[in-house]
Amino acid sequence: MNTKLQLSRLASSGVPGLDAVVLGGLKRRHIYLIEGMPGAGKTTLALQFLLEGARQKERCLYVTLSETERELRNTAQSHGWSLDGVTIFEVMPLEADPEQQQSMIYSSEVELDQTVSLIIQKVRELNPDRLVIDALTELRLLAQDALSYRRQVLALRRYFAQSRSTVLALDDLTDLKPGLQLHSIVHGVFNLEQRRLEYGATRRRLSIIKLRGANYRSGYHDFVIRTGGITVFPSLVAAEHETKFTPGAFSSQIAELDALLGGGLRRGTSTLLIGPSGVGKSSMALQFAVAASKKGQRVAIFAFDEAYRTASDRARGLGLDLDGARESGHLIWTRCSPTTISPGEFVDEAQRQVNAGVGMVIIDSLNSYMISMPEEQTLLLHMHELLAYLGNKGIVTILLLAQRGLVGSTEAPLDVSFLADTIVLMRYFEAEGEVRKAVSVLKSRSGRHETAIREYRLNSKQGVSVGPPIRDFQGVLTGVPTFIGSPGSLPHMPHDAS
Repeated sequence: MNTKLQLSRLASSGVPGLDAVVLGGLKRRHIYLIEGMPGAGKTTLALQFLLEGARQKERCLYVTLSETERELRNTAQSHGWSLDGVTIFEVMPLEADPEQQQSMIYSSEVELDQTVSLIIQKVRELNPDRLVIDALTELRLLAQDALSYRRQVLALRRYFAQSRSTVLALDDLTDLKPGLQLHSIVHGVFNLEQRRLEYGATRRRLSIIKLRGANYRSGYHDFVIRTGGITVFPSLVAAEHETKFTPGAFSSQIAELDALLGGGLRRGTSTLLIGPSGVGKSSMALQFAVAASKKGQRVAIFAFDEAYRTASDRARGLGLDLDGARESGHLIWTRCSPTTISPGEFVDEAQRQVNAGVGMVIIDSLNSYMISMPEEQTLLLHMHELLAYLGNKGIVTILLLAQRGLVGSTEAPLDVSFLADTIVLMRYFEAEGEVRKAVSVLKSRSGRHETAIREYRLNSKQGVSVGPPIRDFQGVLTGVPTFIGSPGSLPHMPHDAS
């Protein structure tokens, strides 16, 4: 038997991620306003709310003033849902019924009163646990003025306050004149937005404007609508994920590189590999990834720029068995598109990999990742929270950032150096008629590191290798150094691997 005592104090929204935003669910017997422009996802969210209730054997009622029952069932079918267990009550305002209009003339006030009466009558008859009214826009259009509209909505609110229903009222914000806001009447207000960028997929985000008598996660939370419904990605709060972990370091299996870094990459730290395009940042990251996988560690690579096949071919040329690491399950390669993935979805995927046991995360590259967030300040805040979260979990994080320019003067597209614990700078330099590569550690919060500048080599014979400190040149990091040694003192470097 369906009684009030059998219902939990909170009603699950049925939307993945949304209960985390409202810290458990929606308070029952409250009225919530779901507002957003057409296409924002209000109807989909409302259907998921009712389907969750039906799954829990609750009485569910969908009152529709804007869409027909057939249209609602088609929407549900597009997501693979059955609306069994959900009662649909289609209310047609008198002004929309041609036969009624031909028989007599009704004032807007009479139409509004009768429409509200029909809704109350149906709710009294069914006594639902969950109720959706779609949409308040239609009631607003029937009202002669703001006072009539507000009075009728208050009448609904007073009735629902005495009922058992948890109510979602949808509003598409069209024709919203001053005085027609309902924020002060309802218990909670959810705002759904969709943003159309100049290029790429439409982005959607959710925010809670008000939630009376309950705590919640403030700010914006990205969400997507796919076949199967809405998924919300709650904004990350790193302080909530403090974890104790055993200190240690990840070796590159290259003695000179580990020495340069002061013993390898320490757990719970982030390392920024920065340098011009093609200098070998991705190859160094792959060296650490394969070395970690050989030790039984799981590594997640989020590739914004490079396809797996290209990376696999390049790794093979350097003697790195990327395919073997992936086939063993120790390496997870995720191809990300900055035009389709939202920052919230990316963070959610990173959390999922960490929860699955990943010990190292590689983001290649920040240049493409920042495209997903047009506002630079937003990127810095996202990166700060993400790196803090990964650090709290004891994850080794490697970030790649390409500088503008190749030789001579170079600059980073944005300054994220203060976010990283370790900064590894890689540069091209000219020596003895050849273009060579240099690597140096500029910063390390985790401990001591070498201050030397070493030659960095990529070739098919030695793979990824680091040479001795460069003593015979001054100004290597400028790209055009001054030779201060004796002729032939810099060893000849084999040709780079293709």
